[in-house]
Amino acid sequence: MTREEIIRMAREAGIGWAGALGGMDDFLEHFAALVAAHEREECAKVCEKLWTIDGQHTADEFAAAIRTREVK
Repeated sequence: MTREEIIRMAREAGIGWAGALGGMDDFLEHFAALVAAHEREECAKVCEKLWTIDGQHTADEFAAAIRTREVK
């Protein structure tokens, strides 16, 4: 995620004042990095769980499991 994307998403989320505060962009960038790292770990757990079921899944099945966070 780029800094510009992070700021755009913050504004979309209603944090319109973010650009007006000094240093807020740095905070948002750091916060987004923490959230992204957590999300990557959760996605990795879904993939590991799906793979251990039988090791016979397609990329589409992995993508669907990640999107829904469900392993069937």
